[in-house]
Amino acid sequence: MSHDSVEKLVKMANQIGAFFGVQKIGAAAGMAEHLRKFWAPHMREAISEHVSHGGAGLDPIAIEAIKILQAERAKGAA
Repeated sequence: MSHDSVEKLVKMANQIGAFFGVQKIGAAAGMAEHLRKFWAPHMREAISEHVSHGGAGLDPIAIEAIKILQAERAKGAA
């Protein structure tokens, strides 16, 4: 995925994180559920790869949500 595409995913993830961040409790889990339901697998894979390389530009809630998805994926692969 191109650098521009990752930047767009980062922007989108931060916007979603801001929406769920208002909830305070369960924000990352809510965001993870949203990404699971509404983002295509290739989008989730690209943002997960970005987080694996440091997650530059992502807000903490977005990083936490993506790590939830990574953990679920790792658990499913085990």
